[in-house]
Amino acid sequence: MKNITSKIAGLAVLAGTLSWTSPTEASGLIGKEAFVDVAAATLWSNPGAARPDTDADSLSNPVNLWSWTKSMSYEQKLWLVGELETQALLGQKVDVIEEQGDWVKVAVHGQPTPRLAAGYPGWLPKSQLSQHARFDNHSEKPFALVTSPTAWLYHEKAFVKKDMEISYNTRLPVVADLRDAFAVITPDGKTRWLSKNDASLYQSESEMPQATGTQLVNEAKKFLGLPYLWAGTAGFGFDCSGFTYTIHKAAGITIPRDSGPQSKEGLAVEREDLQPGDLLFFAYDKGKGRVHHVGMYIGNNEMIHSPNTASTVRIDSLDNPAYAVEYAGARRYVSAK
Repeated sequence: MKNITSKIAGLAVLAGTLSWTSPTEASGLIGKEAFVDVAAATLWSNPGAARPDTDADSLSNPVNLWSWTKSMSYEQKLWLVGELETQALLGQKVDVIEEQGDWVKVAVHGQPTPRLAAGYPGWLPKSQLSQHARFDNHSEKPFALVTSPTAWLYHEKAFVKKDMEISYNTRLPVVADLRDAFAVITPDGKTRWLSKNDASLYQSESEMPQATGTQLVNEAKKFLGLPYLWAGTAGFGFDCSGFTYTIHKAAGITIPRDSGPQSKEGLAVEREDLQPGDLLFFAYDKGKGRVHHVGMYIGNNEMIHSPNTASTVRIDSLDNPAYAVEYAGARRYVSAK
């Protein structure tokens, strides 16, 4: 993923859409930390690369990601290749490293990349960030981890009035643990309610149980049929490396964000020793060139992956000629069992 020359397209800022709504003023943000205040913020390669009409649902606060992804034609989704960098989930911490008008360039914590030590870089509207003290003060507390592909936050514990649909792997601080629900704090400092059917409670990431490869495969299968989205790291759409990164991250394992770096870390595994959960890599020049794709081995000579804009998360045989000729090795980041 990435390494594609970006096109620059104009953005006409919609009135009221991209205004800064955080308790902190917009000026002087460079060098400060903030938190993502939408279900999933989509990061762009340039401020102004977005299409005012087509991408409006991804630029607002709140976002409507289903409306955005489902309304695009194949050609419109393919256009995103090279224009988007990654996505950051609700509550995820970022460092602000540059400002330009209604946009900021940030580095996303927890998304390792050789491009920047602080985290994965990209541009997003200021309105999608918050710096509320209440959320910040609780950000290191026990957290609810969303385990459903997507889940709803509610305004009250009776689960009547919906607030926001959020993604798998979202982590929010827990302030109350009731019989059927977690009371969580959102980045705007408010309390919302999350069903225990959609999340698990952890005291810290270090206390999360060690995952096995088979468990990773079972998690990955939750997303079968989900359409591909370039730069996607959320339950609303994944690219290939966003898929493998997110499945590992939800298990408490941080691996590089992109397929190339993923292929250089972890434990190298020979083809005959593959186990479920191993990551499989594919490269140009019959497997000898640059890595451009990654999937997860599930056993029986098959992998689960998010292949391309024309497809969905699916299972394919490694004997498929398109993959067999480009196979470039495997890496393991968890126990083989």
